[in-house]
Amino acid sequence: MRNNKIIIIFSALTIAFGAGCTKTLELEPVSSISSTSFWKTEDDANGALRGMYVRLRNVTASNLYLWGEARSQNMKRSVGNFGSIMNVFENLVDVNIAGPDWNTVYSVVNDANLILKYLPNITFKTEAAKNRALGEAYTMRAYCYFLMAKTWGDIPLVVDPTEGYNPDVIYKERTPVAQIFTQIKSDISQALSLFPDNSFLAGRNRWSKPALNALKGDVFLWTAKKMNGGNSDLTEALNALNDVNAADVQLLNDFERVFDYDNKGNKEILMANNFQLNESGATFMANMYIDAYPPNADPAAVAIIGALGGGGASYFTLTDETRSKFKTDDTRRIASYTELYSYEESTGAYTKFYACIQRKFNGMVNAGSRNFIDDVVLYRYADVLLMKAEAQNALSQDPSAAINAVRQRAFGSNFSGNEFVAGSKEDNDAAILEERLLEFLYEGKYWWDILRFDKASVLIPYFRDNPSHTYKYLWPLSLNILSTEPKAIQNPGYN
Repeated sequence: MRNNKIIIIFSALTIAFGAGCTKTLELEPVSSISSTSFWKTEDDANGALRGMYVRLRNVTASNLYLWGEARSQNMKRSVGNFGSIMNVFENLVDVNIAGPDWNTVYSVVNDANLILKYLPNITFKTEAAKNRALGEAYTMRAYCYFLMAKTWGDIPLVVDPTEGYNPDVIYKERTPVAQIFTQIKSDISQALSLFPDNSFLAGRNRWSKPALNALKGDVFLWTAKKMNGGNSDLTEALNALNDVNAADVQLLNDFERVFDYDNKGNKEILMANNFQLNESGATFMANMYIDAYPPNADPAAVAIIGALGGGGASYFTLTDETRSKFKTDDTRRIASYTELYSYEESTGAYTKFYACIQRKFNGMVNAGSRNFIDDVVLYRYADVLLMKAEAQNALSQDPSAAINAVRQRAFGSNFSGNEFVAGSKEDNDAAILEERLLEFLYEGKYWWDILRFDKASVLIPYFRDNPSHTYKYLWPLSLNILSTEPKAIQNPGYN
């Protein structure tokens, strides 16, 4: 993409637990609490950090899934009707239906920039605590730019906070994506120098050195495969992923327990964005549940699905192709979704298919109503293992041990006969990519996985039918961005 001038309009700094939103051009950003009165104590810094993570929810509650998985077309329309969002699932995005824009992400970037500007001047009880806080901010900024670079390509690079209406600050040119990745890698390097050890804070819902190394592996895999980073970047990725093993991490024996509301922050989790009852809204996973059973529904499935309430009308369900990839003895199948059928007189059995109800992130039941407030997992140890396998295969190393660690947990006592056996590089890549679908269904990763493996034209129906539409690998800028930022220029192909 060419460098184009673009206006970035950020929200004002509002330190009420990080509340705030991105403003349009007509609204003048005004700090409700000035920097001179706020950034004084360690408590102030911790409040700003908490606010940064709260604001991340605006990204992870729904946008992360839409950007990172919906366009893989492993889902299709179900019995509900979700209007324009269906265009995202069917890869019919355009300037009119562009999906979520980048404002929510830049809001988190601005939080990180504020912390990086003001926190160094605050006295902490220990230098280790101060360094950890700075490491968290650098990691968050790297994560946000990685998210946006994969989604839009060239994006405005903003490393200073926006604290007032200053045209010299808010008018930015789009920076080439290669330079964005230079900044991402620099932030990762800075953060690695700051985290004092491999420990996690309670809940594992803040960035840590092990989570940072998972992010580093993810970033360097992307640049190795998508930006000509080659073996050097693959080696960096593999080393970072191996470094995660120094932390207190493991695969849980029971796949389903990784995601349960009452088991947040377990030892498989490296980084999750926290959602809580009466403290946060629901996640997008509500749209893959149901708010009413069909007539004559299968009692066995009803018993598994359990309480309703708070769900959608099962707007989206798995495609037949995706369902067919799950073997019946793979424990991830029943832990990820339940097929719901109703009774048919013609067959005398429950054979009329209704929908697949996602169960991986089915939240918790309170006062008889289901609340979809599971944490949104950004990285877990299974991801580290499969990224490690990917890097090993690309470096002509045997990925079997890493893949089979994941498969053995998935199949349990039925592992014999389901082992992975290494073949050609191409065959191994195909196996790793499919394993990622089975392992990370609903976790907002598979679209980017497909792009990283360069398999969109093979695996995604829209791109099989329209192989020349590679411009759609990047998302269009939304009408909101184009209208509120008048110097923004649409991504190529969408004009």
